[in-house]
Amino acid sequence: MLAGVGGATLAGALAACGPSTGRGESGTGGDLHAWFHQYGENGAPEALVRYASQFPGSGVRVVSFPGDYDQRVSSALAGGDGPDVFEFANGPTMDMIAAGRVADLTDLFGDARSDFTPALLDRMTYRGRVYAVPQVTDMQLLVYRRSMLEAAGVVPPRTLDELVSAARALNGPEVKGLFLGNNGGVDVVGGVLLWSSGHDYLTPDIRPGFVHEDVAAGLRTLRSLFTSGDLLLGAPQDWSDPGAFIAGRTAMQWTGLWALPAIRAALGDDVGVRPFPAIGANGGASVPFGAYGAAVNAEGDVERAKKFVQWLWIERTDLQLDWAQQYGLHVPARRSLLPQATKLATGLYNEAAQLVYSVGRPQTPLLWTPRSATAYRDALDRVIRGGTDPMAELRGVATVVEKELERFPS
Repeated sequence: MLAGVGGATLAGALAACGPSTGRGESGTGGDLHAWFHQYGENGAPEALVRYASQFPGSGVRVVSFPGDYDQRVSSALAGGDGPDVFEFANGPTMDMIAAGRVADLTDLFGDARSDFTPALLDRMTYRGRVYAVPQVTDMQLLVYRRSMLEAAGVVPPRTLDELVSAARALNGPEVKGLFLGNNGGVDVVGGVLLWSSGHDYLTPDIRPGFVHEDVAAGLRTLRSLFTSGDLLLGAPQDWSDPGAFIAGRTAMQWTGLWALPAIRAALGDDVGVRPFPAIGANGGASVPFGAYGAAVNAEGDVERAKKFVQWLWIERTDLQLDWAQQYGLHVPARRSLLPQATKLATGLYNEAAQLVYSVGRPQTPLLWTPRSATAYRDALDRVIRGGTDPMAELRGVATVVEKELERFPS
């Protein structure tokens, strides 16, 4: 999941166009195979096929997969049967890069490199070489019902303590104060818990940056919130879907920019947006952002695949704008396209999109491996839902992270 992170939150039914295996018969002279995860917005499946059909170089078969898309891609690449082109959340993993399974795409950008959101492109860069092209930017944020907050005399929260107090004041028999997901925020607070308390996953010298009392204090607050009765738990859809918020089951919800069109269509102007609030004296508001990046299989039809990626995600800015605005709502990966993104130009959408630039942070660093991510997520679960000691859990995660970092010496 993008953003823990965003993108895979765009889940839904996407009928596959083409075979359900990897490159198969593709290779020099054959069709290129491009893999995508399931997108659920109306029109998204057709758009991907339409884009591919316009590529002047050759035929491109678009294939999409439900379920654990990331594992499918990783297994296919390791087994030598991966697609020529594939998208991956925040770009290919460090293991893919270190194993030489993805092609260097640095030469595709030219003068356009400076136009991409720097922090986003940095996430897909290792030792100065770029291994993916960001397709679109997704972000998470807090949405709230203006009328509910006004009726309760609550101001939009600026600190974690204010968020807890607001959830309590807004909680009632029919409406819960806050929805952070059905597991109490375990899947979404990992990054903002660190940034909003003034810390990060890794320090500038590439060491664990999260073993700190500020982070532990934030975890204790989230544990208290989980047991307070003020959180919505057990909703039919999880945090990435705005259904509970639209139905009035919660006054505030952590979700994503992609959900705002549906929210506005249902609730009109009775909606406000906020970043995750500051934690402690040293913290500040934050939001996570990320992107699916288009990567090229180093064992596929590399040159033709690179031309397709360059054509679609660098040259065809008209298609990039279409992808960003017509199927959910997303921020274009290229900064020069933001003024042309008419849906993001004014009002609530613009206010939300600007959070990417004002308080946004890349979802995770490149050296934050899947093993590190799993250890951290499991620790959050044990603290928030199980009540274990935060500092002990954070130290345990740090041990895992240190061992992972040893695999990729700087």
